[in-house]
Amino acid sequence: MPTQVDAEQLQCLMDTLPATVFFIKDLNGRYTHANMTLVRRLGLSRREDVLGRTPLELFPQRLGEAYASQDRRVLGGQSIANQLEVHLFPNRASGWCLTHKKPLQDRPGGAILGLMGVSHDLQQPDGRHPGFARLRRVLDHMETHFGESVRMQALAGLAGLSLSQLERQFHRVFHLTPQQWLTRLRIEAAMGLLRGGDSIASIGLACGFSDQSAFSRQFKASVGATPRDYRRIVLEVRA
Repeated sequence: MPTQVDAEQLQCLMDTLPATVFFIKDLNGRYTHANMTLVRRLGLSRREDVLGRTPLELFPQRLGEAYASQDRRVLGGQSIANQLEVHLFPNRASGWCLTHKKPLQDRPGGAILGLMGVSHDLQQPDGRHPGFARLRRVLDHMETHFGESVRMQALAGLAGLSLSQLERQFHRVFHLTPQQWLTRLRIEAAMGLLRGGDSIASIGLACGFSDQSAFSRQFKASVGATPRDYRRIVLEVRA
């Protein structure tokens, strides 16, 4: 018979992973399990301070609302896999991660009881990989031209690879696809500019987005808040 692992055992195992956030939530979006990495990043010291609470009670309002909205989609049956996100925790600088969430069911295809998820901190690029030097030109081009239209086929040409070869080698070295890396560069630049006084539309264009609508959609998908709300959060932190 298959070995059964209960949630408490899984939580204890996940406590040993400092670069991974782990959680389980009930149908109301309340945390029923959370590893100590999540607890500490929330600026808390006891697991009990997280359990029974929702993202709306633990994160700044606009971020809490965004995380709760994402949870509702998962509780409705939608899984999230390998989503590149910026996490903003009360006691640490923003950090990039890959998030996975799925409904928790009583059996395959059965009733949804809640959700479970993990978010892994992005790893540093593997500079020792034999393909790193070849991909350096691609990386330099993206870092210099992220504010312009960047075609993946053109990047493959810079590396002397086919598009599929570029995708595979880039992921091995940088742990992201080229498109995810480009998105990361653009969002990071936008987060910096939103701390100033430029208009949101001009920031979006400067960071390579075709229009303000496209900028707002991608920014919210990555950060959990619209550019306007993120600017307000930054101002609140400064105050």
